[in-house]
Amino acid sequence: MRVDVKWLGKRAFEALGQTSGHTVRIDAAESAGGEGSGVRPMEMLLMGVGGCTGIDIAMILEKMRLHIDRFEMTLNAERAEKHPQRFTKITIDYVLDGPDLTHEKVKRAVELSYHTYCSALNSLNADFEIRYTLNGETRTVVPAPAESVGGRA
Repeated sequence: MRVDVKWLGKRAFEALGQTSGHTVRIDAAESAGGEGSGVRPMEMLLMGVGGCTGIDIAMILEKMRLHIDRFEMTLNAERAEKHPQRFTKITIDYVLDGPDLTHEKVKRAVELSYHTYCSALNSLNADFEIRYTLNGETRTVVPAPAESVGGRA
């Protein structure tokens, strides 16, 4: 996998994914010398986690031949106060609706994404709190600590 990143001036960059051919503009906040014209790098990292786990879960539920009416996520991250200010905790709230979805199957899809498939999530050394709401009922999925899952150490 390759990404080319080109400086556009001040704190702005354009990143081109060689696999997808898509570009993303990255910029710093005005308070950091940027113009606020693009996503911040840490936002992009969190977006990548959301996209990765979302794709996993949608594919898993599709393979189970289940219909999804709605699938949304909110990801909240806490960062360390000292540099490099890495993510220390990430909370993922999945919201799904669908007539065929059951708590057992949604929980299984979430767990498979977390423990097995999501490369982005498993590349981070952060603690995760994961909840899902299915047809209006919220449940918590208790993940293993960061140091014992996948490549996180």
